[in-house]
Amino acid sequence: MQTYESVLTRIEQGLTSGRWYLGDRLPSERALSEEFGVSRASVREALRVLEAMGIVKRSTGSGPDAGAILIDKPAAGLGSAMRLHLASGATSVRDVVELRLLVETWAARAVAMRCATHNLQSTSTNQNPDPDCLEDARELLEQMNAPGIELTEFQQLDAQFHTELVALAGNPLIEATMLAIRKSIEAYIDQGMSHLNDPVNYLRKLQNEHTEIIQALASGDAVLAEHHVQQHIEGFYRDALS
Repeated sequence: MQTYESVLTRIEQGLTSGRWYLGDRLPSERALSEEFGVSRASVREALRVLEAMGIVKRSTGSGPDAGAILIDKPAAGLGSAMRLHLASGATSVRDVVELRLLVETWAARAVAMRCATHNLQSTSTNQNPDPDCLEDARELLEQMNAPGIELTEFQQLDAQFHTELVALAGNPLIEATMLAIRKSIEAYIDQGMSHLNDPVNYLRKLQNEHTEIIQALASGDAVLAEHHVQQHIEGFYRDALS
């Protein structure tokens, strides 16, 4: 193991033990060098690696703003790495689609089951179903269904819509994964739309599929929600990219 790798291990241990949290500022290079018993060059190299991974953000110079800060949204680094893999050809669009299927079908089941539980509780207590569960997703759906919506705006809202549905599942790691691959998804969606003969007309199909997903989630039908999400994702890949 190279010396800088031992520094990476020690910093990882500090995160695992709760010594440092996302958003914290790491000790100075000098302090880390003395604590870990390595050269400042090794510490500096480890911090460069962490910066490239999107784990820390470094500021040079001196003063309160200098040093390395643990980024509170490290998924951005994963997203950058995935985009580079796509650009280099090391990762295919199909790989991204398959990961997206795993993430979004799981999320659809989780959200639908949560809605089903709520629906049962509302029925047993004679209360109206809570409309807030899918409120943000419904608002995005309404904006996407606006007559004459521009293609670029639709694609931006579409990305927000799918990210919102994954966030509703309540698992921060799954949500971070979705955020990490979001740019890669947007890239292949943009590419696919340019391949369609009539992308504006194709929007109607996507709008209908989004509505079906929301309806299945709201009804608490996990199997149907998963089915609609799978058909939606695979259908676009088949129609536009295969």
